Amino acid sequence: MNNPISLKKWFRYIDVEYLSTYVKDGGSSVKFAVTPEELKADLYAIMEARCRELDYEFIMLDAKYELEVKEKQMRAYMPQDVFFGLARQLDWRSLARRFILRSAATRGFRVDGIDAKTNGVFVRIAEANNVGPESVIQEIRPEIENSVFRNGNMARDFRVCMTQLCRLEYIRGHYNGFPLLAWLTGRNTRISNVRSFSIYSGVDRATARFFIESALYWIRYVGCAGTVILLDNSRVTVARNPKDSFKYYTRPMTMEHYELLRQFIDRADRLSNTLMVVVTNHDFLETSPDRRSRGYGIYPALRTRVMDDVRDRKRVNPLSSLVRLS
Repeated sequence: MNNPISLKKWFRYIDVEYLSTYVKDGGSSVKFAVTPEELKADLYAIMEARCRELDYEFIMLDAKYELEVKEKQMRAYMPQDVFFGLARQLDWRSLARRFILRSAATRGFRVDGIDAKTNGVFVRIAEANNVGPESVIQEIRPEIENSVFRNGNMARDFRVCMTQLCRLEYIRGHYNGFPLLAWLTGRNTRISNVRSFSIYSGVDRATARFFIESALYWIRYVGCAGTVILLDNSRVTVARNPKDSFKYYTRPMTMEHYELLRQFIDRADRLSNTLMVVVTNHDFLETSPDRRSRGYGIYPALRTRVMDDVRDRKRVNPLSSLVRLS
């Protein structure tokens, strides 16, 4: 893994072999890209632009955050923070409306030209078909119950939440789903706020993995091509505490983060239509047993899953699990 590959060349392979085909067709993969700091903006820009063209949800997560900005905190070793970071970048109401529009189309309603980002989706469907909104609701309500509430591919409380978000689109005027959105995004995790919606558990360390898998499944289920996640973990590899205003990861925290990445790799088949790219730096490749090291060498379970057992000394495999960009 000594030879670098240009960002543009690598991305061409990722686009052709993954975004345009494999991931869109139901596959999932976790990649590692050792990226110079000056290249990160270009990587994010070309990835986001292509995701928009192909109708992917594009998510950017960063292990580095300002300690004083609670809204953007994302402890990279805590799975619930990964979920909340994902959830805060999704338009959950638009996803619910996409499901409603898809269900309406399967029931024979005309939905062309109706934008999932606009309010009053049932009214717009009714107007497009010259019927009353109640008629549309009556047709689609069973689909919500059968395809969302009883969908065993999603965690129980997650699918209850999605069912409620779809139902709340019935209501005209004041929107009552803000407690659900606050619970999903971690802005207010008190169960008492969502108990009236028949939700009885929270997103924590034990349940977060199932919520992540459920969210990725839901994104695809409502009609998106899939999800692309760029996770910058460069901050995790900082060996000495710089004592600045950003999060510092101790060695145990770093090992927990690597264990979380290992779980993503081993359960990639559960990440519906998802490409996760871990954007990292050269310190990640450190294999020294020194206790000050933060490279993947301190966690063999991750290193053995990322490194190539066989590789050419001169040629770079652009589709390998780990590449070095230049």
